[in-house]
Amino acid sequence: MAARHRSRRRALQVLFEWDMRREEIDRAISHYYETLYSEENEKQPKPDKFMEELVRGTVANAESIDKRIEAKAEHWRLERMAVVDRNILRLAIYELSLSAVPPAVVIDEALELARQFSSDESLPFINGVLDAVHRQSLAARNSS
Repeated sequence: MAARHRSRRRALQVLFEWDMRREEIDRAISHYYETLYSEENEKQPKPDKFMEELVRGTVANAESIDKRIEAKAEHWRLERMAVVDRNILRLAIYELSLSAVPPAVVIDEALELARQFSSDESLPFINGVLDAVHRQSLAARNSS
């Protein structure tokens, strides 16, 4: 479980860079690995497949994910949200859509990322948006 948390933390870092620099996702991933290479040791770091899957999936689905965030984040436009908060939401909503990980775990992991990288005020906001997105997904599954 610690490895998955580490991968989510790495994914958030890559998404943050992608969002801030508006660069191709493969470049953001490469840059992330370059920083590990230069800071941690002289050996080339091993690829983190789970992190890369999360990042690429999140970016590939960013438009639809962003619409879901805006629909549930009352009175908040996406561009007005803190960069870290919107990327925690993007990452978690993408992972919720995979359904391989229990929703409670995904939401808990997102809140843990918020505790590490955001403000205390962000926790209820992130929790509320993710809970609303999850409830909407459940309702859609149950009605089909």
